[in-house]
Amino acid sequence: MGEITALNTALIIFVRHPELGKVKTRLAKVIGDEKALAVYNLLLSHTRQISIPLNCRKFIYYTDQVIEHDIWTFPGYTKRQQIGEELGARMSNAFKELFEQGFKRVMIIGSDCYQLQTRLLEQAIDALNDNDVVIGPTFDGGYYLLGSNQYIPELFTEKDWSTDQVATQTISTISQLKMNHSLLEKLYDVDEAADLELNGISL
Repeated sequence: MGEITALNTALIIFVRHPELGKVKTRLAKVIGDEKALAVYNLLLSHTRQISIPLNCRKFIYYTDQVIEHDIWTFPGYTKRQQIGEELGARMSNAFKELFEQGFKRVMIIGSDCYQLQTRLLEQAIDALNDNDVVIGPTFDGGYYLLGSNQYIPELFTEKDWSTDQVATQTISTISQLKMNHSLLEKLYDVDEAADLELNGISL
């Protein structure tokens, strides 16, 4: 597989442009659009802060158009456009693109996890030395991180996205492929109003 270094390790960060009424829509139904936007901006800033120290290449993949000047306009970050109709296809295309570019380890996170820390990202990178896949599960049944040391398209197909089955289905796929995986500690995402208190976020 070749020598594994920081230069051939990639972190994908899926983000949306922070626009009023277009982010954290489930949260907005309870706390309103303006507060939901404030929460999303807080989450983006946190994600940026914890990813800056990470010794790898970082790729910001925007849901909509690439934004030229924003908080991700920073050395070490490359901006790209998500491609695909649904989440699984967009994730799969991003992984495929970076593995084809020559990266040996690729991980993906979103910007929904206020509990995520740099040390967990470092643990995920280390886990891929001995495992095919690493998963950071969330308490709602999804995951805040997914990483692999090869392109595995099956990880992104036939999953019930945005449900409590995603992590279970992903682990089942890994088992069916006779691959091994490592689990990081379970964290809370920020999707619902109740998640704010769980994450220590006050408005």
